[in-house]
Amino acid sequence: MTNERDPVRIRRVLGNKVQFIQGDMAVAYGGLLAGCSFFGGYPITPASEVAEGMARLLPRVKGTFIQMEDEIAGIASTIGAAWGGAKSMTATSGPGFSLMMENYGYAIMTETPCVIANVQRTGPSTGQPTLGAQGDMMQVRWGSHGDMEAIALCPSTVQECLDMTIECFNLAEKYRHPVCLMTDGEIGHLREKVVIPDEDEMELFERVLATIDKDKFIPFSESQTRDSKVPDFPTFGSGYHTYVTGLTHNDKGFPATDKQPDHERLILRLISKITDDREKLTSVEEIELDDAEVAFVSFGASARPCESAVWEARKKGMKVGMLRLKTVWPFPRDVVTQLSKKVKKIIVVEMNLGQIYHVVKEFAVKDCEVILAPKVGGDMHLPHELMEYLEVSN
Repeated sequence: MTNERDPVRIRRVLGNKVQFIQGDMAVAYGGLLAGCSFFGGYPITPASEVAEGMARLLPRVKGTFIQMEDEIAGIASTIGAAWGGAKSMTATSGPGFSLMMENYGYAIMTETPCVIANVQRTGPSTGQPTLGAQGDMMQVRWGSHGDMEAIALCPSTVQECLDMTIECFNLAEKYRHPVCLMTDGEIGHLREKVVIPDEDEMELFERVLATIDKDKFIPFSESQTRDSKVPDFPTFGSGYHTYVTGLTHNDKGFPATDKQPDHERLILRLISKITDDREKLTSVEEIELDDAEVAFVSFGASARPCESAVWEARKKGMKVGMLRLKTVWPFPRDVVTQLSKKVKKIIVVEMNLGQIYHVVKEFAVKDCEVILAPKVGGDMHLPHELMEYLEVSN
């Protein structure tokens, strides 16, 4: 499988530069623009439109779409396609994401670049299939067993669904790591204006393939063409003697399951290749924070009513601002710490009963009060509901 991206064909298939589309379809558009040539998945509300879009579009750009028998097979095929040379992705929602956790950990351990779009819905279990939520935010970080790091982006607009999907592919290739787009049912089914970027408006990070002597097995220490903790990628069919295992492996890639130093060296590298770049990976939006005494911290769909509440509060003379997390993992802890030094109170707004709230509280200074504004059941917060938290503050 090859990754022969044809920008002219892609633009012709996508159509008009300005469109009015769903967030889920914008994810599919972003995948095509990034050069995705394989999608393996299983339909699940409210993510099915991502798969439907890919089913229609991928064959027209010489890509491959496969509907698998379940979500486990969906991510397994996505991992396999990546090792076959393709930029690959899958999409799911909460129950399917739970099924993917074992192979998610496998992708991390084997350093497989791929993209997982999780259009979150309420849970646990089957929950409310057609309604949005943000209940998987800790699962993406801690859902797989063992020590690991996650890269997860959260769009708040349909345009960001497109743009962040492209960024997810770039980060997956740069760090040889599965990257998750943590959208939700509200944004996934929302329709908004989208502007499709031209070729010269995008920056794409292409796969760094292995180039050393093909007669040798590739130890990590000899696979580098860049100053990085990320090894180059000896994909199947490229002539290398490639061994891929989810077991603890040494620098040569062979299993070393009873060697503590090998395991420690491997896991620390897998984690630090991301945490070393925490500052580079941090992406946030700051709104009216210069003189703020109270700040909302939110992400995804929940950030939209927060912004409305900020402007309403400003009209009433309240010094309120907002920090929107675009990258949630790795967590922008330095940004949150600095914010907590400036404001008296942080209100964490999320469509769950408290997940990112705990992380914000962990990195906020003690003098700053951190409170949770939760909501579950499939309805978004309303601005007037958030104003009540501000009126209590005053």
